[in-house]
Amino acid sequence: MYPPSPEPDRDCPLCPRLVALRTQMRIEQPEWWNAPVPALGEEGAPIAIVGLAPGRLGANRTGQAFTGDDSGTLLFAVLEKLGLADGGVPRGVHILNAVRCLPPDNRPMPAEIHACRPFLAGQLRSPIVVALGEIAHQSAVKALGGKLPKARFAHGAEHHLPKGQVVLDSYHVSRYNQNIGRLTEPMLTAVFERALALRDI
Repeated sequence: MYPPSPEPDRDCPLCPRLVALRTQMRIEQPEWWNAPVPALGEEGAPIAIVGLAPGRLGANRTGQAFTGDDSGTLLFAVLEKLGLADGGVPRGVHILNAVRCLPPDNRPMPAEIHACRPFLAGQLRSPIVVALGEIAHQSAVKALGGKLPKARFAHGAEHHLPKGQVVLDSYHVSRYNQNIGRLTEPMLTAVFERALALRDI
């Protein structure tokens, strides 16, 4: 089990490729956040949401997870509908990313995911975890001490881990997945309805 972990430093040096992009973005867009994006909501809330990484025009710009782009629009629409957010503020939900810094082309490298995992694991205290996409799923399962061969990613899958946490899988809320119909609002709603059902047991 990982010990509690603080947020990464604003100038976190762990991933050279991400540092280089961050430096470039600070020159191109000096008014943007351009730093590791902190978790949003209450640590240890009943439900945690784990995403992939900050989007260029979303969290990397605004400094708030899933805020400012189309992925966040869908996610927060569902959270608001189910009473898990109010005016963009999470309610009983903790939102984190597997990787805290903007990766080139939205594709973090395995070494970058590994380097950032202690920050995820040190803050992932919720009994129910909704993983958005396969990378988030893999990182969350590993952070919680689970074994991937026994917890394979699939939309709508439910994984009960040895220490009692439950990981629920959803396709990522990316604009691409929305555009091709891989993920729809009803599909995402169903995953969070299951999370609420587990919360209330």
